[in-house]
Amino acid sequence: MTAVASRRRGRPAVVLVGTQEEGNIGAAARAMANMGLDELILVAPRQGIGKQARAFAVSAGHILDRAVTQPDLTSALAPFARVVGTTSRRGRSLETVPVAARELPAILALDPPGTRTALLFGPEASGLNADQLALCAPWVYVPCALAMPTLNLAQAVLVVAYELFVSRTETDTDVAADPLATRDSLDGLLDQLPPILKEVGFDRDGSFRTVMRDLRRLSSRAMLTEREVAIFRGICRRSQGLLDRLRNQESTGEPS
Repeated sequence: MTAVASRRRGRPAVVLVGTQEEGNIGAAARAMANMGLDELILVAPRQGIGKQARAFAVSAGHILDRAVTQPDLTSALAPFARVVGTTSRRGRSLETVPVAARELPAILALDPPGTRTALLFGPEASGLNADQLALCAPWVYVPCALAMPTLNLAQAVLVVAYELFVSRTETDTDVAADPLATRDSLDGLLDQLPPILKEVGFDRDGSFRTVMRDLRRLSSRAMLTEREVAIFRGICRRSQGLLDRLRNQESTGEPS
């Protein structure tokens, strides 16, 4: 099946961030093939796709052949409206309560048909950091025994993909729905906010970066449509325009 067909059927892409071991890329590709996924995106991998990756992939070399490498997470997630983050919960005080992987299919089933979805997995040693998780909703974990609470990368890909596989139907639908906003659209909206917030005095202390991360996390959970993002961006443009006019009047001494 081609990547185009995969997207049409609503099957998610697997996005691996900062992968450290070449073999893990191949093993993740094999796990994807086992569960009917075929779109792999690598974000700034430490190792490329070589002989070891292909050895671990076994019969999933076609996924490695079509894998796309992106220099950063912003570029990788730009086309996606839903980004699912994965976390082990190990030793973390999480600001958002993650859901078990088994709950993920029911959440994704509520999205409009054709919603482009990414499953995001972090580096083997550390997983996704707070800024990366802020781009995701929901956060997903795989319940494990306390004696060994973490999975390796390929295992995590396999379990999450398995839960989606067993719940997935093979029917396409033509039901019309307002499409969800892509990560690129959300980032465009969030990029408009800092100049406005700074001009109205909202960045009074060092917490502003944390506030922006909270807003980014909120935008991920809200699952805004493209139309809703367009409305908010219009509000931002009007607000910035008014601030520009007021600033110009102050500098020229014109009455408001």
